[in-house]
Amino acid sequence: MYKKLFSQTLIYGLSNVLVRVFPFVLTPMLVKAFGPAKYSTYADFYSAAGIISVLLTHGMETTFFRFFQKYKDDETKQNAVYFTSLTSVFIVSLLFLFFGIMGRQFLAAAFKHPDEVNFLIWFLFILAADAMSAVPFAKLRIQNKAIHFASLKILNSAVTFALTLALIFWIPKQIETQGIGASLFHKIYNFDYGIGYAFAANLIASILTFLALIPTMLKGKYTFDPSIWEKMLTYAWPITIAGLAGIVNETMDRQFIKYLLPEGIAEVQMGIYSAVYKIVTFITLFKTAYLLGVEPFFFSHAEEKNSGKTYAVLMKYYAIFSAIILLFLVANLEWIGRIYIRNPEYWSGFAVVPVLLIGSTFLGIYLNLSVWYKLSDNTHYGAIISGIGALITIAFNYIGLKYTDLGYWACAFATLLSYLVMMLVSYFWGQKKYPIPYNYRKLVFYIGGSSLLSLISYYCSTNLLIRTIVGNSLFFIFFYSILKLEHEDVAVFKEKIKNFGLRKKK
Repeated sequence: MYKKLFSQTLIYGLSNVLVRVFPFVLTPMLVKAFGPAKYSTYADFYSAAGIISVLLTHGMETTFFRFFQKYKDDETKQNAVYFTSLTSVFIVSLLFLFFGIMGRQFLAAAFKHPDEVNFLIWFLFILAADAMSAVPFAKLRIQNKAIHFASLKILNSAVTFALTLALIFWIPKQIETQGIGASLFHKIYNFDYGIGYAFAANLIASILTFLALIPTMLKGKYTFDPSIWEKMLTYAWPITIAGLAGIVNETMDRQFIKYLLPEGIAEVQMGIYSAVYKIVTFITLFKTAYLLGVEPFFFSHAEEKNSGKTYAVLMKYYAIFSAIILLFLVANLEWIGRIYIRNPEYWSGFAVVPVLLIGSTFLGIYLNLSVWYKLSDNTHYGAIISGIGALITIAFNYIGLKYTDLGYWACAFATLLSYLVMMLVSYFWGQKKYPIPYNYRKLVFYIGGSSLLSLISYYCSTNLLIRTIVGNSLFFIFFYSILKLEHEDVAVFKEKIKNFGLRKKK
């Protein structure tokens, strides 16, 4: 069981690293070529992508997992579940695309980008294509086709990366140097688009991925079951609300910056904040890879006798790795950040990153804890918890940005507080509704200890050398403490392996 989970997570993890590496590598190139004000246009559009994507998929991915497992002994029902969820997402996505194109001028003006209607239209197509690919991707996951899933995700990211480099950097250079094909490029290339060509690259990649998924989409006999759809929507709407609240917590702070700070200052603040936020990718990589592998695992093992103990063990090791990654990143943040973002205009934003990293760690724990309301079919609890987090985010961002001079610091503190509250509420509520025997003392030590040491190590001094020495010293002490605490568990585990080997020989 663990071996299968590990192999699936490893494949998802490696693919997720590659998928994230491309935009991660692309970011320093874009911030070097474009200042914070221009980069903020790119960041602004993608900060809104999450909330739209949640509405377009309206919880059908998780719902598909749940209902597919619910009818595991009935292939006809499983087929109906797949095509019903696929149809639901297609209808919503196509309606979104139609009305979005019809109201493009109004949307561009409302979004404070009245002169970038072309980018908006490209963006609408990207969101629709990605949403319509979501359920087929979920199907690949539930069928344990991790390699197929990973290949298509990597293809999407690689094509986006390559085309962005070509459209923003290589083609302009060819035109300037009058190289091969320069005359042709000069006729069709618009220098005014600038960073907008990143949207064109993403659009082409999303269309190619959608086309590559068509064989998966069409496999099986098309069946739309209204009765199943009604049940699925009942299960899905709280997930959608939770997803919306989660996106408010994760990305909507850029929109608060745009609308609440004065024009001119807002673009610079958003550009810096969005760029340094990319450093959080190091934790996001681990979190996403783990959850991609573990979510189908949670549902498929829900009926097992010792499933609660299994979930507790997985949580413990997730907390250990998260704590180690967090403290290491903060201890070495300054030099990692300067290597990654080479434009000094953005360096002032590094100070806010430890707060964001801790917040992202809390989010990872919360997402692991969320198993209790998903497995008990009480997804409305998830909506309530995420709603609490969203209210904290909205209130803190509004007050902090409108009535103080905190700037993007208000966004970072809002993120941290929101995820902390969500994590704690989910743990205590979950233990009452769906008890899982977590070792909460160890969880508090690992996550709380790493967070506290991270804050001490970074803010103990303004001197870069002192911060690095203190941070890495605390990291090694903390790492040694983890080894000592886990020594007994490791010893027991080795003994079990040894006994298993002896029994196998006999």
